[in-house]
Amino acid sequence: MKFSCEKALLQNAILTASRAVSSKSTIPALEGLLLEAEETGNVFLTGYNQETGIRSCFQGEVTETGSMVLPARLFSEIVRKMPDDVLLFQEENLKVHISCGMSEFDLMGIDPEDFPELPTVEYQNSITLPQQTLRSMISQTIFAVSDDESRPIHTGSLFVVDEEGLTMVAVDGFRLALRKEPILEKNGNFEFVVPGASLSEVEKICRETDDPVDVHQGARHVLFKMGDTILIARRLEGEFLAWRQAIPRNNPIKVTVETKQLLSCIERVSLIVSEKLKSPLRCVMGEGEIHITTRTAIGNAQDRCPMEGSGNGLEIGFNNRYMMEALKAASREKVTLELSSPITPCIIVPADGEDNFLFMVLPVRLKADL
Repeated sequence: MKFSCEKALLQNAILTASRAVSSKSTIPALEGLLLEAEETGNVFLTGYNQETGIRSCFQGEVTETGSMVLPARLFSEIVRKMPDDVLLFQEENLKVHISCGMSEFDLMGIDPEDFPELPTVEYQNSITLPQQTLRSMISQTIFAVSDDESRPIHTGSLFVVDEEGLTMVAVDGFRLALRKEPILEKNGNFEFVVPGASLSEVEKICRETDDPVDVHQGARHVLFKMGDTILIARRLEGEFLAWRQAIPRNNPIKVTVETKQLLSCIERVSLIVSEKLKSPLRCVMGEGEIHITTRTAIGNAQDRCPMEGSGNGLEIGFNNRYMMEALKAASREKVTLELSSPITPCIIVPADGEDNFLFMVLPVRLKADL
């Protein structure tokens, strides 16, 4: 194999494909990147950890085709440290010579036959949407994905494609995050669950552009195509939460707050809360304001946040981190909090009446002596 290319092209491809490289594996080849050069001038780099596979492509000047596997970390560091110039890559019998400017390296590679093939995705259904839209949808729901391996289905996000478009739902037993978006290109109604770890990588690969991302659902895997990069993730199997029935919407108390203002109040009160010193927020929904207090072994804290409407004096407790993460994900200057009682969830929706996101946070029972 022999090819040359701009250093920046190779470096970007390495950074992308390396996201799926195994940090430690019983198969040494999976700790590396599969490098393939074709007659067309396409050079492919693939990383695969047997859960997620990422293949990135760039154009080079290929004079000899071939393939091999190189240790991902070392290969990445070598290319990163090379001068910003044209890089020449030559390989024969798994012996590699890499040169750029006056810098040269000789390495031993790994037989590409040792690198498992990426899963084949039998296209069953597909959708297309702008990269920045999918990136936003993942960002606004990923925080609620569960890390509890006893319920594997909830360690991913549910994709629901129907007449309303695309709905993404994440739930971890304490909160729920939902994001909707109309979809112009789709073929039918379908749903599937993608692991949260894979979606985190999709979010990083997607750009803030209207360039399309194609999402293809197969029988056991899902493929995301973003420009010259594809990501293949296994589908999670199981029974996802009946989320429509889990969200209470006939809540008698509805108050509106400025998102950043409420977030700032909670952040200040949370300064005395930590992993070692846990304590719920006690929120009293009064007339035109929310009184927020908490108490830990090192002291007390309180703050007040103006709001529109009356909470009828409702006293309710929340985990501070869960509320902060929901508010940070809200993409509106103002949100409406829908409440019913101290033991029913708080619903957070846009104050402008649109329904493109909804967050649900379960309350925490308060002790009488707090």
